[in-house]
Amino acid sequence: MLQSYDPRNAEILVWVGDGLVPRDQAKVSVFDSAVQGGDAVWEGMRVYQEGVFCLDRHLDRLMDSAQAMAFANIPSREFITDAIKATLKANGMTHDTHIRLTLTRGEKITSGMDPRLNQKGCTLIVLAEWKPPVYDNAKGVRIVTSAIRRNSPMHVDSKIHHNNLINNILAKIQANHAGVDDALMLDNLGFIAEMNGTNIFMVKDGVLLTPHADACLHGITRALVIELAAELGIRCVERNLSLTELYAADEAFGTGSMGELTPVVEVDGRVIHNRRGSTITQQLTEAFHHLAGRYSSPL
Repeated sequence: MLQSYDPRNAEILVWVGDGLVPRDQAKVSVFDSAVQGGDAVWEGMRVYQEGVFCLDRHLDRLMDSAQAMAFANIPSREFITDAIKATLKANGMTHDTHIRLTLTRGEKITSGMDPRLNQKGCTLIVLAEWKPPVYDNAKGVRIVTSAIRRNSPMHVDSKIHHNNLINNILAKIQANHAGVDDALMLDNLGFIAEMNGTNIFMVKDGVLLTPHADACLHGITRALVIELAAELGIRCVERNLSLTELYAADEAFGTGSMGELTPVVEVDGRVIHNRRGSTITQQLTEAFHHLAGRYSSPL
């Protein structure tokens, strides 16, 4: 599924470093760590009429990732928050907006891997675009299992929300060639980890199931769904899940800021049959849509 392009995005202003610049001038140096080695961390956030959704949770994860990567001279939360609000205000964005918030290790004095070459501090990028949820959630998505494994903590810990997304991109390429919407990625033991861009849940016999957040991202939307399930009295279990279980699931859906809750309707050519008439995806989706007022930071 290819994302649609809103022509209004041709004229947006983007925050790079210390201020706003037109889209065609929104660039970083060839010496920036994001260019040199994908050495950056990022967050994807959605904007509703009520404000920036789960801003505090996203900033917590951004700061945790930057700390784990030993970034120096990290901008304050206040500076980042002000940059986000200034970007949205300058673009007149109050809804149907997605923010790609990136923090790189910054510009190097000369090319090389050593972080000691980064002596100018971090580079902050706030890219806000007109972009409603990217999936057709009424139609759902078809997915195929990728041969590319999701990194385990022994390689690159998914708790660091880093910019090095080559594994996920390779998986998405496989999905594209297979003519489906997304790829399902397994961990190094062959258990389900997540999709190439979203976390995954399934429902069986009235129980909500999701993989441990070991080889998958500890997603913000994922956490909210688990919290909502508890509020609704839906039993949720985190455990290792096999492909066989997913093939026989009553329901399945992906979660993420880009698409919210998206039903999975087919896996590796197997149509998901809701034999028990379960409505858990619908219940959670409806409850999720009422969270904007509770978790949004006003613009």
